[in-house]
Amino acid sequence: MSEASRTRTGGQILIDQLIVHGVDTIFCVPGESYLAALDAMYDARDRMRLIVCRQEGGAAYMAEAYGKLTGRPGICFVTRGPGATNASSGLHAAYQDSTPMVVFIGQVPRAFAEREAFQEIDFRRMYAPLTKWVAQIEDAARIPEFVARAFTLAVSGRPGPVALALPEDMLCDRIAVADAAPYQVVQASPNPDQIERMRAMLAAARRPIMIVGGSTWTPDAVRDITEFATANRLPTATSLRCQDHFDNLHPCYAGDLGIAPNPKLAAMVENADIVLAVGPRLGEATTGGYTLFEAPRPHQSLIHVHAGTEELGRVYQAALPINAGMPQFAAAAKSMRPVDSSAWAGAAETAHRDYLAWGEPISNPGDVQLAEIVAGLRNRMPPGTIVTNGGGNFTGWVHRFWRFRELGTQLAPTNGSMGYGVPSGITAALLHPDRRVLSFSGDGCFLMNGQEIATANQYGVAPIFFVINNRMYGTIRMHQEREYPGRVIGSDLVNPDFAALARAYGLHGETVKRTGEFSDAFERCLNAGRAALIEIQLDPEALTTRSTLSGLRESSLRAGR
Repeated sequence: MSEASRTRTGGQILIDQLIVHGVDTIFCVPGESYLAALDAMYDARDRMRLIVCRQEGGAAYMAEAYGKLTGRPGICFVTRGPGATNASSGLHAAYQDSTPMVVFIGQVPRAFAEREAFQEIDFRRMYAPLTKWVAQIEDAARIPEFVARAFTLAVSGRPGPVALALPEDMLCDRIAVADAAPYQVVQASPNPDQIERMRAMLAAARRPIMIVGGSTWTPDAVRDITEFATANRLPTATSLRCQDHFDNLHPCYAGDLGIAPNPKLAAMVENADIVLAVGPRLGEATTGGYTLFEAPRPHQSLIHVHAGTEELGRVYQAALPINAGMPQFAAAAKSMRPVDSSAWAGAAETAHRDYLAWGEPISNPGDVQLAEIVAGLRNRMPPGTIVTNGGGNFTGWVHRFWRFRELGTQLAPTNGSMGYGVPSGITAALLHPDRRVLSFSGDGCFLMNGQEIATANQYGVAPIFFVINNRMYGTIRMHQEREYPGRVIGSDLVNPDFAALARAYGLHGETVKRTGEFSDAFERCLNAGRAALIEIQLDPEALTTRSTLSGLRESSLRAGR
């Protein structure tokens, strides 16, 4: 019997569409508002795995990380009201990071709508600023149509999250309807005239630089853009938390334009005459708070390549805007006849030497030298090691002193979201059980989604979690000391024994109070045979890789703040 002639519940139709579209993993917190879909998952349990999380924020971050790692939509199911509001942080991350994701939300029965029924929210209004599209499926017969549209939108153009609300009674309706066909990715390609114009602009340049970032990258696209950079001897930087888009040991690599970048790299961008931005949105962090480029017309000649037409001209008017997916552009760029690069001979090599020098360990106050620990890890671990982190000042040590060698080895939120490190580490370990996964969080960051280590234990994955504990919200303290020195309020933290907490969840736990203790503690984690956690107690004076707490306070006081 064909699917068009047999009757199925809305829940069964929905799960059948996920199978059609190739879904192999679902992240969720179960809820009574989508029980019919959960029941349908039971019959599909041999075709897709259900990862049950402890809080919807963790589930949404796991789905977002799945989208980053695979390029396919991460799938998340949450219940209405509190479940959906908890998940919103993950949608915001997916939206700002251009990550494909589809979120399904249980909803009140249709007959209860507009009565402020139990946990009722109009998700079309709530999620509108956080998604590419949000809709509510009122008719079970339209489930195949809505789901196919959701998947297509999530991956096409500038990727991003899509949300579909599912009224509880609609999922119980029994009807006959045909399945959709698998979704297809729609991306634009550059035209030959644009490539020729780009070549002419590069040929006339004296101080060019390329910035690589954003989404839609594939291993082939990275290989192609690397060949393009090599052939044209282009100094190449990466945008915020996209350091794995270009081999950090390639002689053209100049470093990352993240938060507090290498000053020499920032100066290189400011002094460039041509900037080829391939993929990044050129947002606040990558542009140094919109200071490296003037808006709307940068003094540099800007060639901006982006998968979403809405990004071209949003802030900066490019001399040459190119709407294209990264694989399409990179292939065309690789095929371009190289230009005469003698005008900037040695620039890439100099920039790479500056990057390597910037990544040499430096000391910080206290008994734990965090740069030495991160640099030791980068020298010890294989290139395929996946490194994840949440948000906070601690990330500066990871981004500055680690070296990313392969696409898909960095998972970090460009929206700076705290609480991302633990869930993303779990997703990486689920998808790549053959690789080592190192997940970094600050103490405040960890306690926002640290309960998900129970999920790691439940599903038998073995990431190593690091908690950099300086007993405060370090980023907020930094801003307080800069703007209101000595007037500290609201940024101190009283924390648990993180290693003991990990052991209570079934993980292996370690505490490191001195640099010399780290190597043996890490070795025990590697050999634990299960997920492990190392609490690293960092002196609060070590505020960032470049500043101390007291030094920042004194500088602010001298400035009269």
